[in-house]
Formats: sequence, C-alpha cells, structure tokens
Amino acid sequence: MKLNHLVYAISLAAALAAPGLAAAADVSILNVSYDPTRELYSDYNKVFAQYWKSKTGDNVTIKTSHGGSGAQARSVIDGLEADVVTLGIATDVDAIAEKGGKLVNPGWAKELPNNAVPYTSTVVFLVRKGNPKGLKGWQDLVKPGVAVIAPNPKTSAGGRWAYLAAYGYAYKANRNDAAKAKDYITRFYKNVPVLDTGARGSTTTFAERGIGDVLVSWEDEAILATKEHPESFDIVVPSLSIQAEPAAAVVDKIADKHGTRKVAEAYLQFLYTPQGQEIAAKHYYRPNDKAVFAKYAAQFPKLNTFTVREVYGDWSNVVKTHLADGALFDQIYQPGAK
Repeated sequence: MKLNHLVYAISLAAALAAPGLAAAADVSILNVSYDPTRELYSDYNKVFAQYWKSKTGDNVTIKTSHGGSGAQARSVIDGLEADVVTLGIATDVDAIAEKGGKLVNPGWAKELPNNAVPYTSTVVFLVRKGNPKGLKGWQDLVKPGVAVIAPNPKTSAGGRWAYLAAYGYAYKANRNDAAKAKDYITRFYKNVPVLDTGARGSTTTFAERGIGDVLVSWEDEAILATKEHPESFDIVVPSLSIQAEPAAAVVDKIADKHGTRKVAEAYLQFLYTPQGQEIAAKHYYRPNDKAVFAKYAAQFPKLNTFTVREVYGDWSNVVKTHLADGALFDQIYQPGAK
C-alpha cells in the first residue's frame, strides 16, 4: 500500500505540474524598425524578454530588421511578416495601413499613448571637429562650397525629418512664404552630393567615408557619433528645428495570424513604462516621461522646435505636397545639377 500511495502521489504531482508546464511557451516576434534604432532595440529586447518571462513564464525571442524607414514600410507591404513596426515617421505606418491590405488597423495611432509616439527626437548638425566651415544655422547650409550629407527623404525617415526641418525653417524665417521656402530647399539639395537610403548610411558616409562638411542628422545619431569619436566631431544646434516623432504599431493581421497579439501589444506598451523610457533616454532619444527626461536632461541641448502641424497642416499634406511621386522634392532634386 505504501508503494501504491507513493506512485499515486508522484502521479498526482505530475498531473498538477503539467498545466503549468503547458502554459509556458516559446514565442517569437519580429520588430521591423528604422536605421538608427539598432542599439536601442538590442538593449530593449533583452529587458523586455526578462520582463515577459517574469510576468508570464514564456520565453520570448524578439527579432529585428533595420533599414531606411520608408524602405522598411514597403518591405512589410510586400510581405515581410512583422508583428510590430517601430518606424521613424507616422507616414510609413499609414502607408502600411493604406497600401498593405489593412495590415495595420486605420486607427493605429490611438491604440498607444501620445498618438503612438513612444519617444521623440529632433534634427541637428554634426560637423567636423572645430567646425572648420563655421556653420551656425540653416542659412549656412546653402552657401557655395558647403557639402551637406542627408538621407533620401523618399526612403528614410531621417531624410524626411531633415527635409521637413530645412523647409520648415525657411518657411517660418520668411514669414510663411512658400516660394522662398521652395527656393531655399532647392539650394539646400544642390549642396547634397550623396543621398543614402537610410540615416545610418548617411552617418557612415560622413563619419567613416569622410564625405561632406555637415551631416543633417537625427539628434541621437549625432550624440552617439560625438560620444564614440569626441576627437572627430562636434554638434551644432540650429536656432530652430522640428520635433521628430517616431511611431509604433502592432501589425494587426500578422500578429493575429501568428497568434502573437498579446506579446506584441505588451512589447510596445512596455516602451512607455519608466524602464522603457530609461532605455530610450540612454540611447539619446527624448523620453516622454517627464521624470525620466529630467534625469537625462543634461544630455539634450535646448532648442526651439516646431511641429509638422504648425507648418504643414497634417501628414496627408506632407505626402501630397512634398514627398509623393512628382511632388515638390521630385521637382527640386536633380542629381548632378549645378
């Protein structure tokens, strides 16, 4: 009887343990992101995986894909099965929602705080050490003999923010005169010898290939370059720039197809926690959390910024007037023209 009791007890313990074992699972999600976030999400993914394990018992693996934000959006539209996207600009998520067979719900921007903007950034100038060309503001970037490096606004969110910042500066500086802003942006791109497809590619062109006098850059890329090579670069903060707003969304159709919606939603929501905001700040993105921002405020230069809405009205106007095929950028940018 004692042996039978022992066998029964072992069997009962195994039966009780089995549901718990069955509940633990291995799950994988893909985050399709833009160029400069490689280091950010490398750290963030590790912290989130630990958090998810402690919360659910599940083992989550987060894979990431990086590239020019516009090109990344097109990859998702063309079939890259992202569970979430963390792209450099809202128009790229909108493109997935509109052109991707509603892969993303149309109301995606309301599904996370701050219109699905987990952190912000801006556009600054990275120059050679000592600023040999004496570049102080946007007006200096259209002078003869100044070589400007910026990403392609057709493929890169960093390129779009650079374009919108430059045009917006000229528009506001000339009392909302669109003709003068067009003239400025035409001269600006005449000084751009290379248009890389992504922001990280432009950083490589400027920092490693030694091309150009100034890189018009995401703030986080510029700070990272000066931290890694303080002997080589300085940052110039223009008097006016744009508030850059990267965007995040669950790719609804794919998350539902993969059965990963729960972890995909949690992955993006965790960006807004103090822990997620700290990781963003450590990688030189401006956190939305006021307490976290205060803690890291010293690393962010103070500058005046304007929003897309102030200059352009809304994102549909940005695309239609400036970035669509045949719109203003295509009209003014002529490679090789002098």
